[in-house]
Amino acid sequence: MTAVAGQVAAAAYIVAALLFILSLAGLSKHETSRRGVAFGIVGMAIALVATVWVTAAGAWGDPAATTGLILLVAAVLVGGAIGLWRARVVEMTGMPELIALLHSFVGLAAVLVGWNGALYDAGLTGALADIHHAEVFIGVFIGGVTFTGSIVAFLKLSARISSKPLMLPGKNALNVGALLAFLVLTVWYVITPELWLLVLVTLLALALGWHLVASIGGGDMPVVVSMLNSYSGWAAAAAGFLLDNDLLIVTGALVGSSGAYLSYIMCKAMNRSFLSVIAGGFGIEAPKGGDEQEGEHREIDAEAAADLLANASTVVITPGYGMAVAQAQHGVADLVQKLRERGIDVRFGIHPVAGRLPGHMNVLLAEAKVPYDIVLEMDEINDDLSGVDVVLVIGANDTVNPAAAEDPTSPIAGMPVLRVWEADNVIVFKRSMASGYAGVQNPLFYRDNAQMLFGDAKEKVDEILFQLSRS
Repeated sequence: MTAVAGQVAAAAYIVAALLFILSLAGLSKHETSRRGVAFGIVGMAIALVATVWVTAAGAWGDPAATTGLILLVAAVLVGGAIGLWRARVVEMTGMPELIALLHSFVGLAAVLVGWNGALYDAGLTGALADIHHAEVFIGVFIGGVTFTGSIVAFLKLSARISSKPLMLPGKNALNVGALLAFLVLTVWYVITPELWLLVLVTLLALALGWHLVASIGGGDMPVVVSMLNSYSGWAAAAAGFLLDNDLLIVTGALVGSSGAYLSYIMCKAMNRSFLSVIAGGFGIEAPKGGDEQEGEHREIDAEAAADLLANASTVVITPGYGMAVAQAQHGVADLVQKLRERGIDVRFGIHPVAGRLPGHMNVLLAEAKVPYDIVLEMDEINDDLSGVDVVLVIGANDTVNPAAAEDPTSPIAGMPVLRVWEADNVIVFKRSMASGYAGVQNPLFYRDNAQMLFGDAKEKVDEILFQLSRS
């Protein structure tokens, strides 16, 4: 019975792994993303059922194992209920911190699996025992870094702690020293697997994970979330080796490699070094006085903004996190439809790190049923902005900041941004003149062709729609 169950589970794991690969492929395009999500759901359901099945087969006739099976089923039910509840109540603005928190669970699970592997005597000897000890040590280290790093990311994204980077003296030396200490301790543990070494590396990993993410500023948090996603994948793969679970290894490798590649793409978009992201060394402290006024700004009201849009031939909308906070995406979608009905060419320009999560703005616009073909990436639309009549900047700040291109002393100098200031007219939807999440002042607000529309983005979009309906 157990042998047959193992074969069935192995076959199910192969099917689930293939579905996960198809899921990633589907998520690479807007048009196939729903199918990709469906593949992922089916694959995970198959994996869970197969795991329960093989556990039940092994527990047959064994009271102790039966207790373990009951606990497994109870954990699945409780975890599923909590996950379903959170998925139903979470707002889109809360997705970044929720995902960061979920990454922490993966890291914690890897730590617990590693400790279980260390405390359980598998009866291995020779080279196999050495490999096992290395797996335990590396798995605990990766999991610990992922756990505390994700917790700090969650606290920053949810504004429970400051988004400013922690700048300890010699922070790079601390990070490098921790990595060197890990390598030395790993060799030591493989040669002499004493429990105090595992305690030490656990504490080291927890401290390093906290310091890595705490050293990174709020403006770079989208890359951090992506990188933590990669870390959680490698943590899952490490747990898979310890549990001798092929599906965990494959799934972890998929998540780890895809997360790392996404982070690499985002680093290029932000003109950051990929290696410095891994080392947590690219957090840059925002300059003092970031909220000081740099000139005189001009204001515009909803009626004048509606007139400007009605007389335009081309309009580009660049959304940011502020649009998500105001939940203005549905009003923006209605505005797009109204303008297109008038024969106005309307497109969206999406920065790779708009919002606080990779793809955050794309998901918001898809939720509001904005046509995929008018949602363009930064590289696709940047060269067209100089010929645009009106650009609406709705809740974006750092991703449209001309200081990145024009001020070499700026903390975001060299970061590719949407060159909205090249358009004929720019309307910036904002609650106040305060700097953005990265704490960097934006000189766009004081340009001659820029006007500020103050207030809640959703309310202002609704007012513009009302004015357009009257004309």
